[in-house]
Amino acid sequence: MICEWLEMTNLAAYIVRRLVFLVFVLIGVTALIFAVTMLLPVTTRAYLYITNFNRVQTGVVDRIIEAYGLNDPFYLQYFRWLGEIVQGNLGVSVTAQSSVVEAIALRWPYTFEIVVFAAPLIIFVGIYLGVQSAIHKDGIIDHSSRIFSIIGWSLPSFWLGMLLLTVFFTGLRVPGMEPQSLSSNLQSWIADPANNFVRYTRVDLIDGLLNLHPDISLDALMHVIMPVIVIVTIDIALLIRVMRSSMLEALNKPYVTTARAKGLSKKMVIYKHARRNALIPVATLSGMLVAGLLGGLVITEQVFHFGGLGQLAANASLRLDIPTVLGYAMLTAIMFVIANLIVDILYAYIDPRIRLD
Repeated sequence: MICEWLEMTNLAAYIVRRLVFLVFVLIGVTALIFAVTMLLPVTTRAYLYITNFNRVQTGVVDRIIEAYGLNDPFYLQYFRWLGEIVQGNLGVSVTAQSSVVEAIALRWPYTFEIVVFAAPLIIFVGIYLGVQSAIHKDGIIDHSSRIFSIIGWSLPSFWLGMLLLTVFFTGLRVPGMEPQSLSSNLQSWIADPANNFVRYTRVDLIDGLLNLHPDISLDALMHVIMPVIVIVTIDIALLIRVMRSSMLEALNKPYVTTARAKGLSKKMVIYKHARRNALIPVATLSGMLVAGLLGGLVITEQVFHFGGLGQLAANASLRLDIPTVLGYAMLTAIMFVIANLIVDILYAYIDPRIRLD
């Protein structure tokens, strides 16, 4: 009982240390992002505060520079900007014709629909295939998974996406497999207040079920299939390779040899001892992959016109919509910082010795 209590105490202290460290990391991230904006001319930064570019009159830019202190020292501008960020004010998105926060809130659920299916497949299937490849080294399973990894990692996402569109939409004309932007009738029905469709989560897959409209959930599921295939095919390849290498290294460790000498079953040695230690580098990679997916799938969403964060970021970049690009950069950075925190906690679970570091 005392040992369990001490173990939980050490784990809690470890998490608290990481949370404190997380605050300083976030401050550093915001400072870095703001420093990049300071490289822009002051007149360009003044346009970040203009909401209607059609009514810009002579002298407006100068008044904005004076009103917002854009010629003030760096640290004053940074703390002023940080205060706005804390209040949830990221500026106005010209691309979305709304505030940046609202634009991100509207687009993020579409990206989440892809991630909620793609991430588990990438992680669990990637780990399984990597383990099997290591166990059957130089066998059929090993060679097959390695060939799949090489091919998957080599395929450009836009090429694979266009291939799937050609086969399923243009060629076979499978209902519901068209690009998301073309499925406008159902979206118009959802947006019509007369239909009393409640947006609980803004995720069509979930809201369809909550509103007792399984046809909407089915439509969302059909549209997410091809983007998920693209993401899983490409990202799972790297996870398989890393898991295979880590597992092979773990199988050659002295503790595995000792476990075998003690008469433990092959299954016990592989899955309880070797695999658990091999998961440490894979946990890092998995966290970064999921954070990257949640941050937006720029190319994939552009190919399928999915309307998520990735497409928002791409369109904002093309239009030089700086507030939206900065908001996207902030969100992506926060995703990676949180992913690092989760990975650190997973480390403590996988290897309890890390809690004492």
